[in-house]
Amino acid sequence: MDYETTTMATRPVLRVLTENWWVLLLRGVCAVLFGILAFIWPGLSLLTLVILFGAFVFADGFLALVAAVLGRHESTPLWWLIIAGLVSVAAGIATFIYPQVTGLVLMIFIGSWALVRGVFEVIGAIRLRQEIQQEWLLIASGLLSVIFGIAVLVSPGAGALALLWVIAGYAIAFGLLEIWLALRLRKYGRAAA
Repeated sequence: MDYETTTMATRPVLRVLTENWWVLLLRGVCAVLFGILAFIWPGLSLLTLVILFGAFVFADGFLALVAAVLGRHESTPLWWLIIAGLVSVAAGIATFIYPQVTGLVLMIFIGSWALVRGVFEVIGAIRLRQEIQQEWLLIASGLLSVIFGIAVLVSPGAGALALLWVIAGYAIAFGLLEIWLALRLRKYGRAAA
């Protein structure tokens, strides 16, 4: 048994992540698509932005919950992924129920979601530090979410449409980090197999 196989056998979280790399890839693709759509439609109405945001966070939360279900293992605490997924699904549902939300409320909603999501990503990455390599990618995406969330909450009055490019840029950067991590996990899983 070589080092890679030994590592995979003794680290269940790493095994779960490498087996389900595609979930991270889908989350990243959803984020990048949301960001690109926001850039492509510069004349977005507030209602369209709300619907795009709702679809993005709902898909992100659903995929996080799928990852938690597929990755369940006795030695793998996935509570942080379940909480992050539930927060995202709840944010998506609330966005669809109240699409007439004002720009200020939308920005507080987006900032709060990004902050909570980022905190749980960082917590998860720290807990997985002994299990995976390149955990800094997960920490970086979490910190990016925290910084974005704080920035939005500090100045929510700037207006949703004025911050559209910031939101789109955040979504693309977050998505690219998730895609990169997914591809690294896929490569690592193939090397270990």
